[in-house]
Amino acid sequence: MPKQLRHKSQCYVYLLSKAYQKGHGLVQKRLLPYGLTNIQYVVLVLLWHQEGLTAGEIGKLLVIDKATLSGVLDRMVDSKWLIRRQKKSDKRIFRLYPSKKANRLKQKLVEERRDANEELLSGFTMEEKILLRRFLMDLL
Repeated sequence: MPKQLRHKSQCYVYLLSKAYQKGHGLVQKRLLPYGLTNIQYVVLVLLWHQEGLTAGEIGKLLVIDKATLSGVLDRMVDSKWLIRRQKKSDKRIFRLYPSKKANRLKQKLVEERRDANEELLSGFTMEEKILLRRFLMDLL
């Protein structure tokens, strides 16, 4: 192994960033035909589990700033992935729901993400996958 690579292989931040790039790219490639970005997919997954969240609640759960999330949600509403409903008792509050389109494609999108995970981790044993997940969760 060249000296430059040996040095980089000792830098966990570098290795994590390269692993992120590879994983992000695999998922992005699979979501592209649907017109979704990775973050949009994550928003859908959250809303499939907890319908009716507000933008603020989504931002807190996903640790995304309001400015970034606002654009993401607007694009998802415009492209018919989400439905935005105003709360009757407080017109300032809007709740978000997956659209019929999102629910219709849910299984396929979940399969795409699962397949990307399998491709990324194809060289790992089940035990290694479990350990990797535990280590990554510990970093959060």
